Amino acid sequence: MTEISGGADARPGGSGQDDRRGAEAALARAFVRLADTLASDFDIVDFLQGLSADSVEILGAEAAGVMLADGRGGLRLIASSDERMRLLELFELQGEQGPCLDAFSTGQAVQAGAADSRVRWPDFAPRASDSGFQMMCAVPLRVRTDVIGAMNLFRGTDAPFTADEMDIAQAMAEMAAIGLIQERALRERTLLTEQLQNALTSRVILEQAKGMLAEYLKMSVDDAFQLLRNYARTRNRKLSDVARDVVDRKIQSTALTTRPGQAS
Repeated sequence: MTEISGGADARPGGSGQDDRRGAEAALARAFVRLADTLASDFDIVDFLQGLSADSVEILGAEAAGVMLADGRGGLRLIASSDERMRLLELFELQGEQGPCLDAFSTGQAVQAGAADSRVRWPDFAPRASDSGFQMMCAVPLRVRTDVIGAMNLFRGTDAPFTADEMDIAQAMAEMAAIGLIQERALRERTLLTEQLQNALTSRVILEQAKGMLAEYLKMSVDDAFQLLRNYARTRNRKLSDVARDVVDRKIQSTALTTRPGQAS
């Protein structure tokens, strides 16, 4: 019988399996971080810096960066794994040309080596090459058809990202997009709740002011409300602020029956 002698990779539990398990653990940790956007101290810059760093570690990229869409639909640079990448991505935005812009506009992943990139992005590719990058890739941050940004992944060699690496990159980008949209929805829902509570509080104060005026001026509640509204309009003030001042007795009831410029 011929004895098969192998190195550590050939033995169960050898370095090959250790490397694979380490990569799987790193990916698992990255997905846990990407799902953690509902904390009260959530920081979007720190969150996307983490995505950039995780992408470099897990996908074998040399540098990574993330851009998000602003309210007008343009991209803004939010995170970069290093300064070289940050400057290059700023150049990409200023020149309106590059992989991140294409991934964002099409909603599809893009990848190009040194030769192809010079054809696709004739201004951007030479700058990227001068910065030491040959392989350029970008994936959209999307949830279904909603694209909220894109992530760049660059390599110093011309070795393309494999299909599996592209799938993982897209999964990480989509997980980040889901987390950001959930965080945004929670923030908007919290704001809406606060606005509703403020509206209810203002309504209570308005009712108090109407009642006080109706009592002091011996008029109907409807007439009291008309006085409040006229006073607010002629003085370009919010109705709720005028009502609060009446309740707090900062505005005397007789002042509401006096036109601006007249003595009360």
